[in-house]
Amino acid sequence: MGAVRLLWDVLNRIAAILALILLSPVILGIALWIRIADGKGIFFVQDRAGRDGVPFRMMKFRSMVHDSVAMTTKLGIADPFGLLENDPRITRCGRFLRRTSLDELPQLINVARGDMWLVGPRPDVLPQAANYSDEDRRRLEVKPGITGWAQVNGRDDIDWPQRFVLDRWYVDHWSPMLDLRIIWRTFTSLHRGEPPVHVDELNIARAEEVRRAA
Repeated sequence: MGAVRLLWDVLNRIAAILALILLSPVILGIALWIRIADGKGIFFVQDRAGRDGVPFRMMKFRSMVHDSVAMTTKLGIADPFGLLENDPRITRCGRFLRRTSLDELPQLINVARGDMWLVGPRPDVLPQAANYSDEDRRRLEVKPGITGWAQVNGRDDIDWPQRFVLDRWYVDHWSPMLDLRIIWRTFTSLHRGEPPVHVDELNIARAEEVRRAA
């Protein structure tokens, strides 16, 4: 299986490079749209937990206003990663990018670099990954992905405990064919409506643990 994973890693990088070339007009167009509509700061870059918890800089198109962190505090949102109905932190173009998942396109650069695969558990932020249980950490046994088994089986409609279960299933049953199946299901459900307002109690509990430890 090690040789298969190594070959799959190479194929992921090649596929990402080809996708970046083919989608370059779209990527440049989105970058120009964000620049014109909302000023500087085209990309959102954040440290995330990669395979075995090793940090890497994950890229996305910026979809929130520049002072989103301050606004989160002002709005009194308990879940630091939660959203509100008609969330004022999300920009006009950001709302479209999130619905169509086009905000994830820059992560093709992460795949080309070898930080990610096209498919895998979504990379979590470092403060949350630091509080994983042993079972939770099983999702770090593989590289994170742009899309994943949890994303095509609920995405924003499921909470973190359910995602952990789905990610563990993916790790235990991984194969190139499963990845191709997930990619197909991702493309057939790209455009979605506004996600429901979902309060994730695990995120709230983790945020409280981080505050206590600070």
